[in-house]
Amino acid sequence: MITKEEIIGYQESWGNGVVKIGSLKDNRAECEKYTSEFLDSLYAFDSGEVLFKPTKCEIEQFRPTKSEALSYFIAGDDRACNEDKGFAINPWTKVRFENSGIIIDGDRAIAMGNYYFTDLSGSEAKVEYTFGYKLIDGKLKIDLHHSSFPYSH
Repeated sequence: MITKEEIIGYQESWGNGVVKIGSLKDNRAECEKYTSEFLDSLYAFDSGEVLFKPTKCEIEQFRPTKSEALSYFIAGDDRACNEDKGFAINPWTKVRFENSGIIIDGDRAIAMGNYYFTDLSGSEAKVEYTFGYKLIDGKLKIDLHHSSFPYSH
């Protein structure tokens, strides 16, 4: 069974991974390698369907493949989606999660809340998220990722 502590630790790993991706932006080969490993380690692309809806997408809103997720995180000349600018290579200096709630049901869990991305100037971007997790061979993986900016009028 998944525990709340595992989810919180996993979120910390995810945030640290996004920060590390940005720190590698000037070494493209290393950045691509690390981001590919990040996706393999934290997402369930290699074992089933992943519902991935990143924040800054207008045309290709849903990204069901690893190559489309990679494109979103780091873009590049060979990006899968033309609108991508490389969200994770902003770069960010910190990511913190504030969970509104976590539902755990055996080997599945869902967390929802806000996460905050700190840029080089110290400004924070607030983003809403819902992540779905499942245990695959004893390892937690994301199979649902939905992010969006809070509503404003």
